Amino acid sequence: MDAFGQITGDQQWIHVDVERAKRESPFGGPIVHGYLTLSLLAKFALECIDVEGVKLAVNYGFNRVRFPSPVKVGSRVRGRFVLGAVDDIPGGVQVVWQTVVEIEGGDRPACVAEMVTRWYV
Repeated sequence: MDAFGQITGDQQWIHVDVERAKRESPFGGPIVHGYLTLSLLAKFALECIDVEGVKLAVNYGFNRVRFPSPVKVGSRVRGRFVLGAVDDIPGGVQVVWQTVVEIEGGDRPACVAEMVTRWYV
């Protein structure tokens, strides 16, 4: 958490001050930065999605992002992807994914996002 906080400038105590987060946080301890959770989608996509014939894949953006539940530091998470749409673009396709980052043992997702990628052939 410290390194991510330093790189992004987000050093809010709820992420980086373990003792204060244990005392004052409504979550009982430090939580992972939401944008760190979101950034894991790139890693999860590489693990979950296998496509042949693509020369270049580009993260094009997000249409919608929500963080319904915080991720407590040390929690295990996983990504889930459902294909939402595929549209032709010059030189390839634009793909929309309905993505969810789930927390092991949690009843609500950590992140729900509509992720847009472009694949060039």
